[in-house]
Amino acid sequence: MVLRRFLMVAGAMAILGLAAGCAAGPNPVQGSGAEAGFLLGVWHGFISPIAFIVSLFNHQVGIYEVYNNGGWYNFGFVFGASLFFGGGGGAGARASRRR
Repeated sequence: MVLRRFLMVAGAMAILGLAAGCAAGPNPVQGSGAEAGFLLGVWHGFISPIAFIVSLFNHQVGIYEVYNNGGWYNFGFVFGASLFFGGGGGAGARASRRR
């Protein structure tokens, strides 16, 4: 019983530590010149799976533009990625048609 509790607490702390390590930090180059905005965020999000594969072999290719304007770029990136992966709207429509 004690071992099980210890393993649960240790597992929860490990998951919390991993989640904290993935947290986004400030962008020190924001406001330094020509920044990527919403439209480039959409494009970068759309091509992110392909850019990820290329970045495994070429260290000069990044998935995410560092020189961005913040929230609008992030929104565009997520929107573009959801366009590539199809979002979740189709699954909901299929489920309602089955009823």
